[in-house]
Amino acid sequence: MTGEPRDDCLFCKIVAGQIPATIVRETDTTVAFRDINPQAPTHVLVIPKAHYRDAAALAEGAPELAADVLRETRAVAEQEQLDSYRTIFNTGSGAGQTVWHTHAHVLGGRGLEWPPG
Repeated sequence: MTGEPRDDCLFCKIVAGQIPATIVRETDTTVAFRDINPQAPTHVLVIPKAHYRDAAALAEGAPELAADVLRETRAVAEQEQLDSYRTIFNTGSGAGQTVWHTHAHVLGGRGLEWPPG
């Protein structure tokens, strides 16, 4: 069922405390942690605690939770003292999604060119 934790999901295991992560922020509905393969000096993932496959599923199934995730991207950027930052949701394997639990990347601390690679 959408929103329910999944035993085979890496990020659900992080939410449950079964897999360690460097947590930088946590709310009742979200967790933010450092990416293990950073693409910028600051690279934090913000995830909903509830399991949704991708950003489209989250927006459709729980728009208020999608708003919480987006609010937390800003809070992470402020906490990390980023003047500029990029928020990215990869949706689908062709877009680079490799973990099937929606997550926002917060990237900053260096110039970010457009279009991204």
